[in-house]
Amino acid sequence: MKKPTEKGLLRSLTLKDAVGIGLGAIIGAGIFVVTGIAAGVSGPAFIIGLFIAGGIAACNALSSAQLAAIYPQSGGTYEYGYILINPSFGFSAGWMFLLSKLAAAGVVAIGFGSYFYQLVPIGSPMSFSVLAIISLTLANYFGIKKAGILNLVIVSVTLLSLLYLSLSGLPEVKADNFKPFAPFGITAIAEAAALLFFAFTGYARIATLAEEVSEPKKTIPKAIIITIIIAIVLYAAISMVAIGVIGTERMASSTSPLQVVANSLSAPAIGTVVTIGASTAMLGVLLSQILGISRMMLAMGRRHDLPPIFQNIHTRYRIPHVGILLTGIIILLLTLLGSFEFIVRAATFTILLYYSITNIAALKQPKKDQRYGMVIPIVGLIGCLAMSVSLPLNVIISGIGLLLVGFVIRFIFHKIYGNPK
Repeated sequence: MKKPTEKGLLRSLTLKDAVGIGLGAIIGAGIFVVTGIAAGVSGPAFIIGLFIAGGIAACNALSSAQLAAIYPQSGGTYEYGYILINPSFGFSAGWMFLLSKLAAAGVVAIGFGSYFYQLVPIGSPMSFSVLAIISLTLANYFGIKKAGILNLVIVSVTLLSLLYLSLSGLPEVKADNFKPFAPFGITAIAEAAALLFFAFTGYARIATLAEEVSEPKKTIPKAIIITIIIAIVLYAAISMVAIGVIGTERMASSTSPLQVVANSLSAPAIGTVVTIGASTAMLGVLLSQILGISRMMLAMGRRHDLPPIFQNIHTRYRIPHVGILLTGIIILLLTLLGSFEFIVRAATFTILLYYSITNIAALKQPKKDQRYGMVIPIVGLIGCLAMSVSLPLNVIISGIGLLLVGFVIRFIFHKIYGNPK
């Protein structure tokens, strides 16, 4: 039953919609690009790193599910940090989410243009990037249900294309391509795990949209768990086929390893199918970015961490229209000007910070609300901290610098608009 929440948003996302949004956020550049980088770092053993990353991501996912079931509000970890730890932790999560997702959205939009131009070589790749941003911003504007339906279509095409690639490549897998299995040792596997972790992080989008999910206490935990299981199985299947068909050296030497896999196969139209899948994957991520960023702006506007205008809800479409429009404009500018590379690089640190706060919040919950016990958030927190210290020092410094800038901006907004309780 569709009904507005107390704050004016519409609870219309079903379990299917929520899983679709989670998969749309996860299945993007990770599977199409990062697998090649990880293959170059650790050889065939990157598949072990994949399962390590998936395990840590699963712990974080369960922490998110546990929290979202009790606090089903827009903002996800931003809200949990405020409620269960302290406002500084909450703001840190929200600010870093905004910066990293805005920067990543610009990169994804450029990626979509590049892939789609291969299918339709008319105009320029940038023209398709701009068209995608405008179209998906409008799709978000006309209601969460419409955006959810569009997302399901996009995700279905991506999943079907990857399934076709897996089935087509399976007969061509060569056991020799898995030897030597771990040429660079355990430390290389750990580094590959850190890289691949970022390929799993989109499941939190479900928690960010919690205020628009029907029966959130039941739906959100189920959706997050289903999403992360599908992602792990899919990534493992694709990675095994890719290694077996072309080997890790060829994977590492390409910025689009799955396209190289497809070009090595004789299945009908396999190259075109994979290009279509890559295009829709980028679209799915971009759509989910706009959804998540605008809801984070809504939550932060309510607490005056951003101007209060962001808490306004459209009376007809029941969406945070100001946040959606500004999100679309910022992504468009970043795409046209070229995303700020230092923000993109710092995003690796900010994502780990975000999920560390998620796990700390889960540990702070009353025992009666801890569905999965203490071990899950402890493992998730240790995993995030271990990966964060493995990052280059300049990435960590950039992330801390961006966080300090955020606190200065927050101080200014609180002086202007007050500090609501």
